Amino acid sequence: MWQPDPASLRLFIAVCEEGSIARASEREGMATAAVSKRVADMERGLGTQLLIRSSRGVNPTPAGDILLRHAKQLMLGVEQMQSDLSEFSSGVRGLVRVLANISSIVEFVPEEIASFLQTHENIHVVLEERASSEIVRGIAEGSADIGICRDFVAEREVEMMPFRADHFCVVVHRSHPLADRSEISFADTLGYEHVGFAPNVALHALTRRVAHEHRRTIRYRANVTTFDAACRLIHLNLGLAILPAEAIQKYQPLYDICAVKLTDPWATRQFVICVRHADQLSSAASKFLAHLTRPLPAGNSS
Repeated sequence: MWQPDPASLRLFIAVCEEGSIARASEREGMATAAVSKRVADMERGLGTQLLIRSSRGVNPTPAGDILLRHAKQLMLGVEQMQSDLSEFSSGVRGLVRVLANISSIVEFVPEEIASFLQTHENIHVVLEERASSEIVRGIAEGSADIGICRDFVAEREVEMMPFRADHFCVVVHRSHPLADRSEISFADTLGYEHVGFAPNVALHALTRRVAHEHRRTIRYRANVTTFDAACRLIHLNLGLAILPAEAIQKYQPLYDICAVKLTDPWATRQFVICVRHADQLSSAASKFLAHLTRPLPAGNSS
């Protein structure tokens, strides 16, 4: 049985990506015959054909497709391992990988990381923005240590613990017909054009579901990926948006916009921290989790 090794996997990836053993050989700086023999050895060891060879080049067989997918995952893991370990040569004594959604990043995550690093200088925290559904999947698959996301995503073999809360509001231009309202229901916004977000953003699915419950549809003027982009569109009176009130406080001084309280029960939402197994976290990740879940001073719990 063939035993996979990084060199062979890298060669096989190159052959599939180039669609040619000759071009893969040039890319990897090896003789064509050597690459061809390496692939043939892999096929013999696995007992199955991996490539369909023709005068126009090569294409992976179904078995080759499976090997290619796993090879890419393994090579990414090797590269990540090398990157993670290289941190220790510069004095780092721990690494924590964090996935967080855009709301939490705008509202509080950078401040939490900064305050943590004040007392843990030798721990390196790497932050990556993801949609809430992608965060849960990433934690379940082990691509990060800690996730911070919304509570309205399906659990997927991860531990979730309540974190902070925030409150959605309706953000409009100051001249918008709804700007003078002190509060409003989501249903009352459906007569106006919305600025929405990408389909993989949890808020997008939530608002579409609520609109469906009212037997209505949302009319989108635009779909964006950041709060700043949404606020710029609202500033130009190109629609309204449902956004976290806590995040909008940072944008109100910059744009001609205002926030109207949303009265629906779902407007108050919970952030959750998710981990794969809390008792199996590294020492560095455990320390960051303890920092996140520490008791906050009175009046700063949201």
